[in-house]
Amino acid sequence: MKILQVWIEHPVRSLDKTFTYLSEEEVFPGCRVEVPFGAKTLVGFVDQVENTDENQAQIEARLGFKVKKVLSVMDKRPLITEELRQLAQYMHDTTLSVMIACYQAMLPAKVKPASGKDKKILMEKWVKVSGQSVSLTPKQAQAYAFVIAHQQVRYSELRASFPSQAKSLLDKGALVSFEMEKSADNKIQKPVPFAGTLSDDQKNALKEINDSEDPVYLIRGVTGSGKTEVYLHLAQDALEKGKQVLILVPEISLTPQMINRVSARFGKDLAIYHSGLNNQEKYEQYRKVMKGEAKIVVGTRSAVFLPFYDLGLIVMDEEHDSSYKQENQPCYHCRDIAIWRGRYHHCKVILGSATPSLESYARGMKNVYHLILMKHRINDSLPQVTIVNMAESMRHNGSYILSEELKAKIHDRLQKKEQVILLLNRRGYHTQLRCRSCGTTLLCPHCDIALSWHNDVRKLRCHTCGYESYLPKVCPKCGSNKGFASFGFGTEKLEQEVQTCFPGVKTLRMDADTTTKKDAHAKILEAFGKGEADILLGTQMIAKGLDYPHVTLVGVINGDAGLARTDFRSCETTFQLLMQAGGRSGRGENAGEVVYQVYDPDHYAVQCAAAQDYETFFRYEMQFRHLGKYPPYTYLIALTVSDSDQRYVERTADALKKGIQGNFKTIGVISLLKLQDLYRSRIVLKGTNLDDMRQAVLTFMHSTKPDMKGLRIDVNPMVLD
Repeated sequence: MKILQVWIEHPVRSLDKTFTYLSEEEVFPGCRVEVPFGAKTLVGFVDQVENTDENQAQIEARLGFKVKKVLSVMDKRPLITEELRQLAQYMHDTTLSVMIACYQAMLPAKVKPASGKDKKILMEKWVKVSGQSVSLTPKQAQAYAFVIAHQQVRYSELRASFPSQAKSLLDKGALVSFEMEKSADNKIQKPVPFAGTLSDDQKNALKEINDSEDPVYLIRGVTGSGKTEVYLHLAQDALEKGKQVLILVPEISLTPQMINRVSARFGKDLAIYHSGLNNQEKYEQYRKVMKGEAKIVVGTRSAVFLPFYDLGLIVMDEEHDSSYKQENQPCYHCRDIAIWRGRYHHCKVILGSATPSLESYARGMKNVYHLILMKHRINDSLPQVTIVNMAESMRHNGSYILSEELKAKIHDRLQKKEQVILLLNRRGYHTQLRCRSCGTTLLCPHCDIALSWHNDVRKLRCHTCGYESYLPKVCPKCGSNKGFASFGFGTEKLEQEVQTCFPGVKTLRMDADTTTKKDAHAKILEAFGKGEADILLGTQMIAKGLDYPHVTLVGVINGDAGLARTDFRSCETTFQLLMQAGGRSGRGENAGEVVYQVYDPDHYAVQCAAAQDYETFFRYEMQFRHLGKYPPYTYLIALTVSDSDQRYVERTADALKKGIQGNFKTIGVISLLKLQDLYRSRIVLKGTNLDDMRQAVLTFMHSTKPDMKGLRIDVNPMVLD
């Protein structure tokens, strides 16, 4: 008999402990089991296994309570490795989440410890020789020899090569069929070795990393300085030692180019892991890494949890990006997980960015991270930057979308057959509509958010919850039928304006509306790379990482809109967006140019981005952070309560404020906008000792019964809007 300690699937704090079950089957820590829990059947993860010769009655007598048997063991081999079990404990302790939520964050949906539908793993038909002696035609003999050479092959592959003979061989008994889990195809191509010459910055960066035993490196390299080539050289070294390599990118839009560069360089099969894959594909990639079939992985945030067995290098490109922070519990930061895994595998972690987060750069300045600077572009030519004051431009009857300066530069690039990127970090056609009579803004009925007008589908949409509606004929507040005035504009309106100003221009739009279909990101970027469009326009997903040698002009529309946010990172994110977007221009042989259309041209975030001057921005922003006692000078923990009952939310948030005490400042209660029919209130803890703040939260939570429903804890939040 085996005594199991099991984490059950309910992410409830009162159940954040293991429960004891018995099993007569072989089972290992890290396997899933189905267990009875009250009147329900739940899925759980085995944490510990104790072998005993006792029977059930003896076990119950020793333990002093009744113990149920598991209903089934779902896995023959552990899905969670010993390393990932330790990592889950680290996440549990640092993010203040329940343990089962940490396990669920690690696994693809097909095998998450949760009851529900769409859990069936797809199977494939395979064939192998039966060993029987049968007479074969010459063509059948060829097909038979094909199977022998491969030992076993997919039936679909055999039929593709021998369409008429495959079934005949099965019918004759020469082959037998069997089923295996559907797996990702292995794609090996001929590698193309690096044929260029490394710049002095690249050589120095590689030498510093190779000559040092430091665990974490922060490369601050200007856009176009060749950071990716440094990553690939380091990856080559790790692969030659038989190690695995993980390369992380923040957005799905950045994976196609990185995948192409990695696969072209090494020719090895790689695993790809991002949100664009369906559940089955994610499971196949997960298994591929677990079985050691993939030496290199390129992926977004969740790829950091793949079951590597021998990591030799972790690269986190664009390390500053907020996409690396998980917003749902457990609210982990990918950077923390990457560094933990690097420490576990004794491998180096490379963080790279032209605009590192202030927290990372401060650690680099204090030698917590090994800081490496790459100050020069490969082509040694930074783009020329023009700042357009849109308030001044509009006073002279200029367009509020495209200034005369930007239109003239676009026209010039189109004449030269060069390409243009236009960035506007807002999708849709109009950002809001207001009644012409009473001025009421049309809001989402489920969120306190203005509905955006999407002209292509003639609908209003909420960009938070996805609600859609047709334009009302009368104002829902005053009943007026005088119509609605439009305010603001998004990428859809920008695309129309471009096509109006430049008839016949070929455009591609990349935003959340045009990338809903599978592989849409890759298809849009591939088409632009092939020159099938003159202008690529879109939201922030086109602002970073993209490398197109024929792009010689980048225009950033409403470039300082982010400064209007109340969040303490608003200047940092604005600077990063401007500088990263500008870095897409002039990466080839032709000189590049950038136009920032802004309303506050003298703001230091705008001026420093135009000068590609990270260090001056860092000094300015750190002064502000020091005065306001914001990170990296302090730590924050945000506790947000959400529920459909407004009084419950207010009451619970007030209890949090009064109950969590310690040597830190408590900010709030702050009422937030309603989202998805949920009222929200938040308190923020601010202090210099993060461990003490965590302990204060845990002490309060352990003293509170029952569980506080709708509570989200975010340690070191990225956003406080």
